[in-house]
Amino acid sequence: MDDSKRSNTANMTSPSYRLAALDQDFLLGDSMRGVRFMLEYAKAEEHLRTWGIRSTIVVFGSARVREDGPGKFPFWYQEARSFGAIASQRGGALTHNSGIRDNVIATGGGPGIMEAANRGASDVGAPSIGFNITLPHEQEPNAYSTPDLTFRFHYFAMRKMHLAMRANALVVFPGGFGTLDELFEILTLRQTGKAPPLPIVLFDKAYWQSVIKFDAFLEHGMVSEKDRELVNFANTAEEVWSTLIENGLVVQTLDRGSEQDF
Repeated sequence: MDDSKRSNTANMTSPSYRLAALDQDFLLGDSMRGVRFMLEYAKAEEHLRTWGIRSTIVVFGSARVREDGPGKFPFWYQEARSFGAIASQRGGALTHNSGIRDNVIATGGGPGIMEAANRGASDVGAPSIGFNITLPHEQEPNAYSTPDLTFRFHYFAMRKMHLAMRANALVVFPGGFGTLDELFEILTLRQTGKAPPLPIVLFDKAYWQSVIKFDAFLEHGMVSEKDRELVNFANTAEEVWSTLIENGLVVQTLDRGSEQDF
């Protein structure tokens, strides 16, 4: 009988012996998808709470728009940048009221219109949020969202939830499929009462009326008059702000009440 001490190397190096929280093979497996989903919620939530961000103004728009691009690209970029500055100065993002900030600019975190809105907030020294998403051709964060508020998500659903759950208003600049997806997500939440009342403004009326025949939904009985009234238009950054105010934007809110059921 061999009395020599047996090595425990195999035990120490076995995947089962790894601490669960440090075991990437385990955490990235199918059985942990729910945990990963929860982690994406909790990480962003913790940072946003640390910064005292109670409400946001969400800005959507094309990642393809460039400051020096063709056609109306420079105009759209500059107006998104101007709006980011206006909203940050007047909405409460700069007012650290007992640890609370309101109407902080929040975007998808990428280039184009998203960059422009984050840049406008940066121009006036205000924090802003970038909710990035991992894509096959990886999107990098723009340089203007606040580093501590620049997040990356794997799940579109959780990213959308974070975009929606603090939104006091939605401003949508010209964009493509992704922009339309986000727009109709919020419109559906409003139509069904799953989101609190918030103004929705589309920038550049001519663009949007050429892309979507909103009145046709009403004419064919697919939406109600009340649903149709959820959509407003504006053609300048200043007009966006005034339209938001006219349609109920709450500035420096005192009490947003209980969290919504998203």
